Amino acid sequence: MMPTVAEVMGRSEQGMTKPYICRCDDGEVYFVKGRSATRKGLINEWLCANLAREFGLPIAPFTIANVPEELIDSDLTGWLKELGVGEVFASQKVEATELTHSQIRGVPVQQRQDVLLFDWWIHNEDRCLTAYGGNVNLLWRPSKLTPEEFGLVVIDHNLAFDETFSVEKFCTSHVFAADLRLLFSDFISRHDYQQRFENTLRAVWDSSCHNLPESWGYIDPERTLPTNYPFAQTKAILDFASTSTFWTLPT
Repeated sequence: MMPTVAEVMGRSEQGMTKPYICRCDDGEVYFVKGRSATRKGLINEWLCANLAREFGLPIAPFTIANVPEELIDSDLTGWLKELGVGEVFASQKVEATELTHSQIRGVPVQQRQDVLLFDWWIHNEDRCLTAYGGNVNLLWRPSKLTPEEFGLVVIDHNLAFDETFSVEKFCTSHVFAADLRLLFSDFISRHDYQQRFENTLRAVWDSSCHNLPESWGYIDPERTLPTNYPFAQTKAILDFASTSTFWTLPT
């Protein structure tokens, strides 16, 4: 059953969309993206979250939630305007802090490579971190927690499937870019990842597309302006992993 937003507790200052912090009627607290993320961004979030979970990434628990009309109507300040009524993407809040540059080497090699290759697969440049800062979109849970709760948490995919995806920029700015060339030269790993990509896509692509809220197919509340999400183009980006060109890096 879809959870309903019962209370808006605040708004994040991080990220371009500045998600709202909401408590839902299931008792959980979520970072919620709605109107400000755009319909395309919400669909990207949903598709990538399902792909990431199936691929085995440690993604924060997620769901589609509902924002009741009366909640928005009760806001006389306009503060909730960028949340909007109806179905939204909700990522459960976890006890973690943003990954820092000094913590990168503490991330297990396999996990670094998984995140790196997944972002390469979905054309996601929005995972940048250098010694000078950046927007990493990764969280780190401290070792004081139980082993099951320790480590990396992956969030934020609204900018995936970037039409202006730059291979050069990705190779220099991705948080785990240092692992790129060694990983791409490992033919055994390449074969294994190719199988994982194909299996992941086969397992969840159709169901993820079919389970999208109908409202996300339209830009306006009256449902007269279609979103025209580029499903075929997005699928083509993902299918590209089955080609040898996928593993080509700039010289």
